[in-house]
Amino acid sequence: QVQLVESGGGLVQAGASLRLSCAGSGRNYAFSNMGWFRQAPGKEREFVATMTRGGAYTSYADSVKGRFSVFRDSAKNTVYLQMNSLKPEDTAIYICTTGVAAGRWDYWGQGTQVTVSS
Repeated sequence: QVQLVESGGGLVQAGASLRLSCAGSGRNYAFSNMGWFRQAPGKEREFVATMTRGGAYTSYADSVKGRFSVFRDSAKNTVYLQMNSLKPEDTAIYICTTGVAAGRWDYWGQGTQVTVSS
């Protein structure tokens, strides 16, 4: 089975930084296509960032572009989300996902809470 476990969330003040981790496990699965989404209470789940094609391609939501970055350690099947200059509107549960091909998401983690105070 493919499993994803997020970690690194917490409570920080506006302007601070956090690094989230997503560790994947699963036999015969390359974890080539990874993504981050977030969901705030009462709101729809929204796209944050992706790293696909084994790390050759990245994309970011306009709301986080220039502040967040994605990188990976392929040997550990782990993808990271570096979040800088955090804002209160970044407060959400951050969820990791992976898909068997670019453009689809087949497995999801349970999420890690990020809270940014003003």
